[in-house]
Amino acid sequence: MTGLRDRTGAIAAGVSGALLANAVPHTVKGMTRQRFPTPFASPPGVGPSPPLHNVAWGVLNLAAGSVLARGRSGSPANRIAAVGGGVAMAFYLAHYFGGLDLNDERAKR
Repeated sequence: MTGLRDRTGAIAAGVSGALLANAVPHTVKGMTRQRFPTPFASPPGVGPSPPLHNVAWGVLNLAAGSVLARGRSGSPANRIAAVGGGVAMAFYLAHYFGGLDLNDERAKR
């Protein structure tokens, strides 16, 4: 049973790292009053969302990532999983948002 608990903790740590990494671009874009895609956009994840939606999405990611990180043992495996989740999310976001035309006229409304 300990092995399952360790794996579950590592998974939670990885998801926590991914959520914390995702909080950064949305919060920064919202704070700088820039429109940026969120799941609330039309179409979801592609169309631009207003700055307040981005701050809300960033804070939600920050809160969820923090809750998942809270109470973790801080074992080396969990720390590696958290960093790995954050790095994987950073590369994914760079690839995904790099493929979108964020200078589209719709984004300027």
